[in-house]
Amino acid sequence: MSLDVSPALLEQAERGEVDEAAFVDCVRTSLPYAWGMISSLVDRLKADGGEFADNQTPPPNEQARGQLLRALASDAIRGSLERHFGVRLAFQNCHRVAVFPLDPAVDQRLVRFTSVRGQLLNQSPELRDC
Repeated sequence: MSLDVSPALLEQAERGEVDEAAFVDCVRTSLPYAWGMISSLVDRLKADGGEFADNQTPPPNEQARGQLLRALASDAIRGSLERHFGVRLAFQNCHRVAVFPLDPAVDQRLVRFTSVRGQLLNQSPELRDC
């Protein structure tokens, strides 16, 4: 899944620096499932507090799964989303996305979530082909 880049945004990129807010808006409109997932987790983290908020529900279809993978696999997209929402993103498999606040107090929880052990403990046969 590629981004739906407007001619104006493409022209901006060809000239040099790109307005990150315009890029984030491009991501929002191009990857609505991923955007909705991440923004809902950010809202939940803000409302509930705690060390992190995560999703454990698989995407409803392959298109949604592709959007999530695209958003989190791209350093540019992921970094822009982290800056836009003011969080750190973590990703374990085809759907387990977590948002962590920019707070050093939760660094150890982030390390556990993104560890090899955390990855192994989050496996299941149902997710083998995701």
